[in-house]
Amino acid sequence: MRHFDVETLTPGLWRNGGGATREIASQPVGAEDFGWRASVADIERNGPFSAFGGVDRTLTLLAGDGLLLTCPGVFERMPARAGEPFAFSGDLALSAELPGGGCRVLNIMVRRGHWTARVEPVTGRVVPPSGHAGVFYVLRGRWQTGRDEHVLASGQGVWWDEDDKAPGEGFAPLSPDAAALWADLTPTG
Repeated sequence: MRHFDVETLTPGLWRNGGGATREIASQPVGAEDFGWRASVADIERNGPFSAFGGVDRTLTLLAGDGLLLTCPGVFERMPARAGEPFAFSGDLALSAELPGGGCRVLNIMVRRGHWTARVEPVTGRVVPPSGHAGVFYVLRGRWQTGRDEHVLASGQGVWWDEDDKAPGEGFAPLSPDAAALWADLTPTG
């Protein structure tokens, strides 16, 4: 398991000036043709989303007043609400509208045909299966990792790849307000 704190990750500015991305992990590391990738993006203004051919994406709003995604002929103004994962094809030509100003999102991307992703909000103990990769991101409250007993707070988390041992006893909530996102990434080939 590798620990991260979003606020200590270096933001990479978007070419179009519409925001910045903080990469949590990409496997294989540094590969443009990644198998899977996890990041947090700060979206600062309305505009197009980058298309990622052959990639399935799951976006979860972390902070802000909402994100409206539009893809002409596919769906119109699909709202993304805080803490609710929204899956879509990276092939789509999407545009984003920020009705209440800037927002922050967790972005999980997997190479179609090689990986699948299931992102879900959790409030109770999570024990990831072995042979899967994953990302665990704390939304609020405090959580403890099972193996190393590290305490995680909002904006912190851990990630692991499929070759790592499953994170021991998983993750347990330590406070009554504890909520997190768990991205279970499964190799398909």
